[in-house]
Amino acid sequence: MDSSVMTQFIGEVLGTAILVLLGDGVVAGVSLKKSKAEGAGWIAITLGWGAAVSIAAYSSGYLSSAHLNPAVTLGMAMAGNIGWDLVAPYIAAQMVGAIIGAILVYVQYMPHWKETKDPATILGTFATGPAIRSYGANLISEIIGTFILVFALLSFGTGDFGAGLNPLAVGVLIMAIGLSLGGTTGYAINPARDLGPRIAHAFLPIPNKGDSDWGYSWVPVVGPMIGGALAAGLFMMLPI
Repeated sequence: MDSSVMTQFIGEVLGTAILVLLGDGVVAGVSLKKSKAEGAGWIAITLGWGAAVSIAAYSSGYLSSAHLNPAVTLGMAMAGNIGWDLVAPYIAAQMVGAIIGAILVYVQYMPHWKETKDPATILGTFATGPAIRSYGANLISEIIGTFILVFALLSFGTGDFGAGLNPLAVGVLIMAIGLSLGGTTGYAINPARDLGPRIAHAFLPIPNKGDSDWGYSWVPVVGPMIGGALAAGLFMMLPI
């Protein structure tokens, strides 16, 4: 791995770790017992995730493209915005960063796991799950949400946001997706954001945890990758 690719690898690890630390962190704050934010609700979670994406992008965008999401990386490669040689290093870095971020959430909320007795609540601070389990419908939800994400990101690239404003727009985009579309599956829209923390949930010694719901785990991986590819395919067909 040459120095340029290594720098970008580090950027994707750092950015994705910050993304998951702040994103899963707000879920933990809202969900875990005896947290001062307990019960703050869905609005707090969507606002927190939107802010997490913006902060993560600002914190890593000088090192890499700050995709922080394998579905975004796939879409950008299909659209010709990055070389295919960067896809594997980016996705590997995003997975590493997501696991690191999840471990940091575990450390941050260390006393609260023991106080939280519901295994589903604990898993929900790490990975997504459906409001109504219907794999076909859940898959479609993740496809649609990620399609909007990647198509919007590609569209943003055609405009002039001014210096430093793009990450803010991306944060608003994440909040919009969460508020409008996130109620069905918790809007993973990012395979690394879901799979990395799910892996961390599986190996961390978390009190009161149950299983990691591997039966559902393919949905927030496959759905976003399909959605990202479809978004890039449509974008490339447009007369730009």
